[in-house]
Amino acid sequence: MGDSGHSLREMFPIRDHNPSQRTPFVTYLLIAANVSIFISYAPLLADPRATLVFFDRWALIPADASAPRLLTSMFLHGGLMHLGGNMLFLWIFGDNLEDEMGHLRYLLFYLAGGIGAGLAQVVSEPASQIPMVGASGAIAAVMGAYVLMFPRARVDVLVILVFIFRIVPVPAWLMLGLWFALQLAAGTASPPGVGGVAYWAHAGGFVAGVVLALPLWLRRGGPAYWARTHGHPPHPEAPYRMVRTSVPRTGRRR
Repeated sequence: MGDSGHSLREMFPIRDHNPSQRTPFVTYLLIAANVSIFISYAPLLADPRATLVFFDRWALIPADASAPRLLTSMFLHGGLMHLGGNMLFLWIFGDNLEDEMGHLRYLLFYLAGGIGAGLAQVVSEPASQIPMVGASGAIAAVMGAYVLMFPRARVDVLVILVFIFRIVPVPAWLMLGLWFALQLAAGTASPPGVGGVAYWAHAGGFVAGVVLALPLWLRRGGPAYWARTHGHPPHPEAPYRMVRTSVPRTGRRR
């Protein structure tokens, strides 16, 4: 699976304004598991043949999909940037969802979302022999549930415009809606049988997250829950200030 963290090109979410009310043990555990597993096989990535053998055994291959592969593939990554981008998204969006669901339900939700994402990619390319790895699909499910539960929560996005770096707060529905639209557009435009980002796993995971979180949203009151919380997590926001920096241009020397 591809790197969710780089799907917005020059826009990078760096945090939300919604600290969790209790320690998100499962989110921390998932991050630790992904990092630890990556460290355990990272030396193999320097050898393309060894990498292929390893992924052929543990990654999800649509033409040879199985329940164990659906699970193991979501804890593997193709490189440090792939891992870092995914863990950033999980760290930003996972804690509030764990707060609402509770630790065990959140863990089951995460695993189910990742499996749903993998199945979406299998359905999109059932004959593909290309191995798929990454937590992107499971994290896309977290993002789908987040936008359902907290559509107006503020997310700080780092916008890069040439020499200007600016942190801009945007509502979750805008940032995550744009992310989802990009996955659909890229998935439609990508030719089948070509490696790279598994866009349909991202889109499928996002939809799976919305569907899996729907019962919780309805138990909270559905639209009435939005009315009570104004689309935010039900606790005070963290007070962050906007930051704008620019990189000075270096003049010519005589």
